[in-house]
Amino acid sequence: MQQLIEFTMNHWILVLTFVVVAGFLIFNLLVGDKNAVDPVAATELINHQDAVVVDVRPAADFNKGHIINAISIPSNGFANQIGALNKYKEKPIIISCRSGAQSSAATGQLKKAGFEQVYNLKGGILAWQSANLPITRKSK
Repeated sequence: MQQLIEFTMNHWILVLTFVVVAGFLIFNLLVGDKNAVDPVAATELINHQDAVVVDVRPAADFNKGHIINAISIPSNGFANQIGALNKYKEKPIIISCRSGAQSSAATGQLKKAGFEQVYNLKGGILAWQSANLPITRKSK
């Protein structure tokens, strides 16, 4: 025990950094993904609750392949297009992008705009494809 105290006193910056990082990891595990769904849960929402999928990737990526019946609203103009989603306000909305990072920001924007059932597709279209779920190139 004496050695642990001595190590802490000699390397207090390292110990403090460890405690902060551990705290962030625990926080992320407890509350970080509360609005995220994996591809299997997303298919449940789509099939049983008539969820709407919004793809925030650039149009060129959307045209290469997207989730069936997804709506394309690229993230660079997403804030200006939120009004187009008002007719889906009562339905669950799943936001997808390439890997889940851009869709997380769009999920937050929709939450601030008053949408209650908004979910981020964890892992994005890459996770969707890894789960061997169907994609299409056809427009809605």
